Amino acid sequence: MGLVAEFDIRCEALPLVEVARAVPEATILIKLQFNHGDRPLFLATVTGGSRPAIEEALTDAVDVQAWTLIGEAGSTRRYQAVPALSLAEQLGDHLEDLAGLEALAAVEAAIERIEVNPDGWRQSGWFADRAAFDEFSSFWRRNAGFRLHRLTRDGASESPGDGLSDPQREALRTAYESGYFDIPRRTSLAEIAAELDISASSVSERLRRAHRQLIEETVATTWPPLPD
Repeated sequence: MGLVAEFDIRCEALPLVEVARAVPEATILIKLQFNHGDRPLFLATVTGGSRPAIEEALTDAVDVQAWTLIGEAGSTRRYQAVPALSLAEQLGDHLEDLAGLEALAAVEAAIERIEVNPDGWRQSGWFADRAAFDEFSSFWRRNAGFRLHRLTRDGASESPGDGLSDPQREALRTAYESGYFDIPRRTSLAEIAAELDISASSVSERLRRAHRQLIEETVATTWPPLPD
């Protein structure tokens, strides 16, 4: 059965990251047209941010040779950008395994969405099986940074976000920032409870429910069921 994944690739050398860093208030989605040889065109959909700021950033970007505004609707603009570099030229100083990058094109996967962030890309898409996903994710773990947000079986229902309630998220954040998950632990349930103005037993319950929810949304969904 196939898998659906959402993840971050942290690599500041990826195309248009420089633009996202220059205009962080904008949301930038791109598609790459790989039928243009080793320099696929970028089709960028930009929402938010001022048009002058976006277009100045496109003009200044070292990986953009030329750009054209091809449509505008409200605060959303669509651009076609001609890359100044091939992917190998752009990433060569940042990735040691360029052959591995080229091999990713053969992975049985379909990337549906690429959002450009100031430190890399957030992608989502489908993978034929766990082996295909592992090949993709292991490459980026070895060569850049990789953070998984969601991995579920194809066709499984998707809960909004991570499925955590606001109190659970607050408890997790407070526990994390206070050092509760550090080794050795730097705080106690009682101290977290005092910070949140609730009982220690309530903190413990929120953390356990939050852990269960996160496991169900990530680890538990990616493995076959345990044998009876």
